[in-house]
Amino acid sequence: MELPLDYPTLRIIWWGLLGVILIGFALTDGFDMGVGALLPFVARTDEERRMVINTVGATWEGNQVWFITGGASIFAAWPLVYGVSFSGFYLAIFLVLVAMILRPVGFKYRSKRPDKRWRTFWDWALFTGSFVPVLVFGVAVGNVLQGAPFKLDGDLRSSYHGAFFGLFTPFTLVCGLLSVAMLVLHGAAWLGVKGEAGVVQDRARKFGTAAGIASLLLFLVGGLLATRLGFRVEGAFDPAGPSNPLRMTTVAAPGAWFDNFGRHPWMLIAPVLGFGGALLGLLGLWRRSAPLAFGGSSASAAGIIATVGLSMFPFILPSTIDGHSSLTVWNASSSHTTLFIMLIVVVVLLPLVLLYTAWVYKVLWGRTSTEALKTDPALY
Repeated sequence: MELPLDYPTLRIIWWGLLGVILIGFALTDGFDMGVGALLPFVARTDEERRMVINTVGATWEGNQVWFITGGASIFAAWPLVYGVSFSGFYLAIFLVLVAMILRPVGFKYRSKRPDKRWRTFWDWALFTGSFVPVLVFGVAVGNVLQGAPFKLDGDLRSSYHGAFFGLFTPFTLVCGLLSVAMLVLHGAAWLGVKGEAGVVQDRARKFGTAAGIASLLLFLVGGLLATRLGFRVEGAFDPAGPSNPLRMTTVAAPGAWFDNFGRHPWMLIAPVLGFGGALLGLLGLWRRSAPLAFGGSSASAAGIIATVGLSMFPFILPSTIDGHSSLTVWNASSSHTTLFIMLIVVVVLLPLVLLYTAWVYKVLWGRTSTEALKTDPALY
């Protein structure tokens, strides 16, 4: 049966959908992780901390859907990427999963006992479960940009030749800190939207301002360091060819991550959004405008993530030790039929998910207050 969309088009669509899912994850789960990372610092009394926790308490589980969807999409649409990255970075992924397990336990158990030390322990567990994944996700993106030491044999079995501590280089740490700063700004902006006015919002505004400035500086420093990185495809290749990286040759080419912006200037909208959104977020915090701050932090996160994706295209995970093993949009996807069937499922289900999410946020809209903690038994 002839499919209505050709193979290269479907590969591009799924590359774009993966970007949309990652941005959706950063915008939704990002603000509740930002709130978790801010929790011990912006709230000092038990009532303040409960108020902060409940600004995300009703929606954080739903936001996790984007994380699960992202992992499932990589597994189904880009199985080679899933296999190589999850086998090579398994210690880092294990660290993320352990940290993320602390989040549901912390949300559920924190207020079950009145003991101060018990509650303080779970407050820091919520901080750890929010801060560590955000840091590791940023470090992971840094490793993707600088390439990973893996190779594929003739049967496409991958072998990783790096070590856990080798994941942490000056460049990848800058990416990790940028990820933290970006989402702390987003979390501080969310507290302006959902939290009650008062000392907690004032403290969040101060931390958000510092995070916004750090985000601008780290995005700039990361961009300068990235001028020493990059890969290019060498020779002719077939975008409709079989998913076999061994049929393609790639080479390391410092500065190549900026090639796409020269060929397609419209792509510059992504880094402009990254910088401009952070500035708008800062402006919103200074003016105490919650919509402006949250809109700016959202735009900044979307712009920074889009900058990475657009600069690397068509690469998804380059190899630093074998020019025939780099994974790209053209050589690492599922089959033509699989991508088409998955697209039909997405076209049907994604609008339903978005509508349901919008309805949930509409129903739960409104500020969380310390006064409500005394009367609403549904709150944490």
